[in-house]
Amino acid sequence: VQLQASGGGLVQPGGSLRLSCAASGSIFSIDAMGWYRQAPGKQRELVAGISSGGSANYVDSVKGRFTISRDNAKNTVYLQMNSLKPEDTAVYYCIAGVGGDDYWGQGTQVTVSS
Repeated sequence: VQLQASGGGLVQPGGSLRLSCAASGSIFSIDAMGWYRQAPGKQRELVAGISSGGSANYVDSVKGRFTISRDNAKNTVYLQMNSLKPEDTAVYYCIAGVGGDDYWGQGTQVTVSS
């Protein structure tokens, strides 16, 4: 199973970005999917997760600004990020549970700066 993340970049404060992460390989079904991030000098944290049925959860710092969604037909998870702040700057990693194992994407850089 491979996860390919895309959509990161440089954006001004208050701007928006949409991250995508597509899973490929020997996949019968995907359980939970999610996004983590890691800022320089900080531990990796869970930003948002979504169950196979579509139930979502968020870290408090992004509630009301970020929206996670998934397209099961495309084995893809998305993270819509609005009202971005400099403190959202980090490398964002997607994760997917398949067959009892967790698989990680390669990470995509998000930089929020004026």
